[in-house]
Amino acid sequence: MLAQMILQEDPMRWTGTLLNIHIAPAASYEMEELAEAQLEAGRGIVGDRYYLGTGTYSARPDVREVTLIEAEVLEAIAIGEPQIPGFKGELLPEDHRRNLTTRGVPLNHLVGKRFRVGECVLYAARMNFPCKYIEELLQMPGLYEGLLNRSGLNCAIEVGGVIRPGDAILPMEG
Repeated sequence: MLAQMILQEDPMRWTGTLLNIHIAPAASYEMEELAEAQLEAGRGIVGDRYYLGTGTYSARPDVREVTLIEAEVLEAIAIGEPQIPGFKGELLPEDHRRNLTTRGVPLNHLVGKRFRVGECVLYAARMNFPCKYIEELLQMPGLYEGLLNRSGLNCAIEVGGVIRPGDAILPMEG
């Protein structure tokens, strides 16, 4: 509740944490959890499908160098919130197909802004849109609707470097 009040006053006054890092070498491959990752500006996470050009959406001109999702969304889905659409299911960090799982980061409010993850700087290009592909891949009917408007954030990497779970995620001015 306090976090929501602070966010309403100033959407860029928050501090978050990186919980998990996942990559996959190609579309449909299982996600692999990493203890650290190398982010390369303009390319992506070294070893990930979008870095390698083997992701489902690699051929489309889109900013998908790194994708993020909130742990709070996963927790809400686990209890079926919001009531509409009321989808309830366990979606683990290795399941959601996003690279970074965060806590305490208002992802939907970051579109068009820069922020830090550890020593890296990301530019939030657009909200991620869910697709039926993830629903089919995970065999979870209703997941598509459950992720609407909270499916994460697609970002460009402006300053690369190494990131690790536990790294702070911080807003940047301007």
